[in-house]
Amino acid sequence: MIHELAKYWWLVVLRGVLAVLFAVMAFVAPAITLSILVVFLGAYFLVDGIFSLIHGFRIRKTDTHWWVLVLEGLLGIVAGIVCLSMPGITVVFMVTLIALWSVVTGILEIILAIRLRKEIQNEWMLVVAGVFSIIFGVLLFMQPLAGVLVISWWLGIYALFFGIFMITVGARLKKFAKR
Repeated sequence: MIHELAKYWWLVVLRGVLAVLFAVMAFVAPAITLSILVVFLGAYFLVDGIFSLIHGFRIRKTDTHWWVLVLEGLLGIVAGIVCLSMPGITVVFMVTLIALWSVVTGILEIILAIRLRKEIQNEWMLVVAGVFSIIFGVLLFMQPLAGVLVISWWLGIYALFFGIFMITVGARLKKFAKR
């Protein structure tokens, strides 16, 4: 499993870089309108979903757990399409969508870490990214009416940590790709 995942280490790194770029945008321009935030978030969900989907399909012939990445990718694509096609959606719906996506992504990242635990060192970083995603999602479910500024900061913090962990995991996978 690890060698197939490692072939496409750059997709994991790219997901992390996109998350960090989204985090920077959330911190630099926290007062942007909700519609613009939804469009940027939708673009991030869509691109992240596409990368995850590509990764899953590329390893499907050699890895029985390819479906985890495909499921994560499909959820990201659906979330991205919803955000991009309805940028005027309410804050509560947006927060609920983000919360649901975060919790499901977190669960799937933990599943992937468990599957990799015998094949990669420091798989705990993927677990931490997953747990962080779940905690972030639960916090959003608990505070759906928080202000746009707070949501932007929460998104920025989440995206920054998620991005850093994904870049680190991708770098570790790259080592296996060279073997």
